[in-house]
Amino acid sequence: MNTLLANAAVETFVKGGPIMWPLLACLILAVATVAERVLWWRRVNRLRDDPEFSRALWDVRLGNFGPAWELTSAGRSPFLTALRSGLANGRTDPVAAMQLRAEESMEEAAARQWLLSTLVTLSPLLGLLGTVVGIMGSFSFIGTEQLAVAKVSGGVGEALIATAAGLGIAILCLLPHNYFHRRQQSLRHDLEQAVNQAEIALRAAAAAGRPVADFQPAPETGRRG
Repeated sequence: MNTLLANAAVETFVKGGPIMWPLLACLILAVATVAERVLWWRRVNRLRDDPEFSRALWDVRLGNFGPAWELTSAGRSPFLTALRSGLANGRTDPVAAMQLRAEESMEEAAARQWLLSTLVTLSPLLGLLGTVVGIMGSFSFIGTEQLAVAKVSGGVGEALIATAAGLGIAILCLLPHNYFHRRQQSLRHDLEQAVNQAEIALRAAAAAGRPVADFQPAPETGRRG
């Protein structure tokens, strides 16, 4: 059964014409991009549930910036890295530093989204191009001795394979593209909330006489603050 399916797939691919090769490249690129984004979001989801951010935020509220700095040093979640940027820039503008780091995290979340968007548009166009070329080839029989209705209609049917393939790839890209876009919106909202919570915690520490400007973290090399 598997052999029959494989043979049928290869036969359909060949009937689709030369345009099937760039469509195959689009399919491979789409699958690789979706797989990479799924793995990235799975990692982020695990990090979002990390309780270390709440602990670090509580330390900041109490003015215990040293323990908070240690908690953020081992974390890889976008929330901890944003808070760490705020602590590292406590003598200048910690809120702006956290917002900047949050934007960098959002850029990472949006990575390769443009590629899925491009494939959504490009794949149907390639399929349509293959169909038009195939139909032109089928109509070349008209006015010749080889004219046959079956031959023309069969050529048109084979040409439509490229359109079907292009539409299938576009659908494969569109669904995860919209899903990832929704996840980006959710992450942006959570990051904004985290930055606001950190700002409130910093103000609470300052009101208690322990401003973050008095904290000077130990310099570290090879790590982005």
